[in-house]
Amino acid sequence: MTRPIILDCDPGHDDTIALILACASPSLAIKAVTTSAGNQTPEKTLNNALRILTLLGRSDIPVAGGALKPLMRELIIADNVHGETGLDGPTLPDPSFAPQTEHAVELMANILRQSEQPVTLVPTGPLTNIALLLATHRELIPKIQEIVLMGGGAETGNWSPAAEFNIYVDPEAAKLVFQSGIPITMCGLDVTHRAQIMDEDIERIRKIDNPIAGVVAELLDFFMIYHRDPKWGLEGAPLHDPCTIAWLLAPELFKAQTCWVGIETQGEYTQGMTVVDRYQLTNQPANATVLFDVDRQGFVDLLVERLHYFTTHSSAS
Repeated sequence: MTRPIILDCDPGHDDTIALILACASPSLAIKAVTTSAGNQTPEKTLNNALRILTLLGRSDIPVAGGALKPLMRELIIADNVHGETGLDGPTLPDPSFAPQTEHAVELMANILRQSEQPVTLVPTGPLTNIALLLATHRELIPKIQEIVLMGGGAETGNWSPAAEFNIYVDPEAAKLVFQSGIPITMCGLDVTHRAQIMDEDIERIRKIDNPIAGVVAELLDFFMIYHRDPKWGLEGAPLHDPCTIAWLLAPELFKAQTCWVGIETQGEYTQGMTVVDRYQLTNQPANATVLFDVDRQGFVDLLVERLHYFTTHSSAS
């Protein structure tokens, strides 16, 4: 049986690779792609989702734009990482189809309502849309199997010393999601900084004989530029968002721990911090499965294996 998922994203190079990985995995049934602001403005992230699905020949997947800004704050974008379009690097087609007229939250609600199976939500951007869904359609919470998200970190931040970008952009939304009682898997910086892709991995992807793999290699070429800054101390580029899909496909690649995770919304220096209680110091019951490590080579091998899917399955199938 395939697992139904909804991808809520802000494409974004790594969001795009997560979406491509999901589309290359028949065990996942993508019921919708919804978009949030984050890596770029809401208009650009919505357009990017449509462009990628056009490239993949997946106009059958409904797409809807969501919240234009965080719940209580002004929008912050990461154009310094993802460029003017949010997907700088490769040449991508213009969208061949239009987004749904309904808001992302209503599209998600309708899919949950109609689904015979519980649906897994996979947010890889700020959690604004997911928080709005949970706040306005509480009757549908039993239809959500789990939330597998990219965000946070136990040990470090990447937008402030304490906070990862997705949580920093909308910490109030993140707090609502983590307090929802829904099973959560958190793919934070602890694991994503170990899911690095190296130059030799990009060349391996470039040699795959299909155009989708070529686009992924070009996305990674651009994404690598930002992460070459010595301040990050990285050998390659961390593939943050694809960790969510890799966890769904091959959880044996990861090391995880159940923890209580709190979200700091008011700290002068710690706004957006995910406070991860690894040692049960708060006596709070665990509310998340937190990923801490990954078999990097196995992760890269999985990505390469799935990209070969497009060699035998045309992008229009």
